[in-house]
Amino acid sequence: MKQSQMFIPTLKETPADAESASHQFLLRGGYIRQNAAGIYSYLPLGYKIIKKIETIIREEMDRTGAQELLMPAMQPAELWHESGRWDVYGPELMRLKDRHGREFAMGATGEELITSLVRDTLNTYKKLPTTLYQIQTKYRDEKRPRFGLLRGREFIMKDAYSFHAETDTLDDVYWAMYHAYQRVFERCGLKFRAVLADSGAIGGKDTHEFQALAAIGEDTIAYSDGSDYAANLEMAEVIDVPKEKPVGQPLKKIAGNSGTESLAVHWFKTREATLAVFLRAEDEVNDVKVKNYLGADMIEALTDEKLDAVHPLAGVRVLADNALKAIADGVFYNKAEETTYAELDPSRDLPIEAFADFRFIKEGDPSPDGKGTIRFAKGIEIGQIFKLGTKYSEAMGAYFLDDAGKSKPLIMGCYGIGISRTLSAVCEQYHDQNGLIWPKDLAPFTVHLITMNMKNEAQKQLSAELYQSLLEKGYDVLWDDRKERPGVKFADSELIGSPVQLVVGKKADEGIIEISRRSDSERKECAVHNLLEQVNALLQTSH
Repeated sequence: MKQSQMFIPTLKETPADAESASHQFLLRGGYIRQNAAGIYSYLPLGYKIIKKIETIIREEMDRTGAQELLMPAMQPAELWHESGRWDVYGPELMRLKDRHGREFAMGATGEELITSLVRDTLNTYKKLPTTLYQIQTKYRDEKRPRFGLLRGREFIMKDAYSFHAETDTLDDVYWAMYHAYQRVFERCGLKFRAVLADSGAIGGKDTHEFQALAAIGEDTIAYSDGSDYAANLEMAEVIDVPKEKPVGQPLKKIAGNSGTESLAVHWFKTREATLAVFLRAEDEVNDVKVKNYLGADMIEALTDEKLDAVHPLAGVRVLADNALKAIADGVFYNKAEETTYAELDPSRDLPIEAFADFRFIKEGDPSPDGKGTIRFAKGIEIGQIFKLGTKYSEAMGAYFLDDAGKSKPLIMGCYGIGISRTLSAVCEQYHDQNGLIWPKDLAPFTVHLITMNMKNEAQKQLSAELYQSLLEKGYDVLWDDRKERPGVKFADSELIGSPVQLVVGKKADEGIIEISRRSDSERKECAVHNLLEQVNALLQTSH
C-alpha cells in the first residue's frame, strides 16, 4: 500500500488523557480514534491487526472442532429474566427499550442468547457435544473507562459455548480450549500466564484466566517461584503452616479502645444473611473467597454507617479465617459496646460457625502447591474459560434426552477472548519510547519502505521496483511515497512499528539501500540483489 493513499493520521503529541503506552501509541500511530469515553473507531492500521488476531483465533477454534455463527447484539430482556441475571448483572449491562416499550440488553456476553438458540435443537444426546463460537462487538457500561482499549464500553470479543451430555466431554473440550488459547496467545507473541480465577457474574466453578504480563495490568497474579502455579490474587489459596496454640488466659473486658487490636471484624451482607468475618488485623479480607464459601450470587461489604449500633454478633453468621485457630491471646475492640476484649481465644470466645481461608495471599507466603514461595506480577486479562455446568440450561429449560430416554439439562462451558484487549496487550509488551514494535505475525505491514526524496528520480524508480518485487514475493509492504521531510517519515515509521524498515536514499543509483529491524537502532547497507535474503533473515530473528 502506498502511504500517500492510506488513512494514517499520526500525531506528534501524546493526548493528555492517554495514560497507558498502548493507548498513547495506538492514538499517535493512527490506529484508533476515540468517539466517546470508552468507545473507539479502528482505523485501517488498527483494523488490519484486529483481522489478523481474528484469523489466528478462527484457525485455532476451527482446529478444536468449534463452529462459527453470529448472533445479534440486541438481546431480549426476557432471556436475562429467565436466567435471573437481569437484576444481578448490575449497572454495566446496557439496557434499552424499542418503540413498543419492549426491553433489550446490548450484549455484554452471550450465555442467555446461545442457550435460547439451542434449547429446542440440541434435544438429544446424539447431537452432543457441540461447540459454537462467534466474533462480535460487546457492550458494557464501564463506570470508569480507561487505558484506551483495555477498559472500554464497546469492544470486540470471541465467545464460544459448548454443550454436553456428560461432564467427561466437558472436561475434554475445556482442556482443548485451554491449549487452543495457549496457541492463540503464543502466535500473537504475548508473554502470558494461565491462572486460576473466579467466575464472577458468569457463574460456574472451574475457570482459568489468561493474563498478559504488563506493568499497567489491573489484575494481580500470584505465582510460585518454584513451580508453574499461578492464580488471580483473589483466588490464590492461603496455606497455613500448623502452629502450636499457646495456653490461653481468661477473657478480659476493658472499657474503651486500647488501640492495640490484633483481630479485626469485617461485615458483609448477602441476600440471605448478615455476616461477621474475623481476621488478624494485619490481613486483608478477600470478599470473593467469602462469597464462594457461601455459594452466594452477590455479596456487599457493610460500612460502619450501614451497621446498627447493637451487639456486633447478634443474629448474624460468624466466620473466621484459618489463622485464628492458633490464637489464644487476641485483642479485639467491640465498637458497639465500646469495650476492648483482651486474651481473646476466638475458638472459645466467639460464636464461630466455621474456619476457612478468607484472606488475600501475600508475597513470601508458601505456594499452595507446596513448591516455592509466592511472588506477585501485574497482568491484563485477555481470555477466560469456564465450566458453567447446568446453571443456564436449568434456568432456561434447555434439556436433552439421554440414551435411556431420560430428560436432563445440557451441561455447558463457555470460552472468551478479548480481541481488542489482546491488541492493546501486545502494544503494552512491544514498544519503545518512540512507538510500537509489532510481532511479525500481527504487524499491519511486514516491511516499511521509505523513499527519502520522492523528487529524486533514481530513488523514486528504485523504490517502485522494490515495492513491486516485494509484493510479488508475498510481503505486505507499506511504501512511504509521501513528499515529506525524512524526519517526518522516520518518526511516523517508528510510531507505526513495522518489523523491517527499508530506506532508499542517496545510494539508490548504486543499487544500495539501508535495512534495519524496528527493534534495532542501527541501519546497515544492503545491495539490492541481496535484499530478499536480508529481509528474510531479519524476519526470522524478529518476534
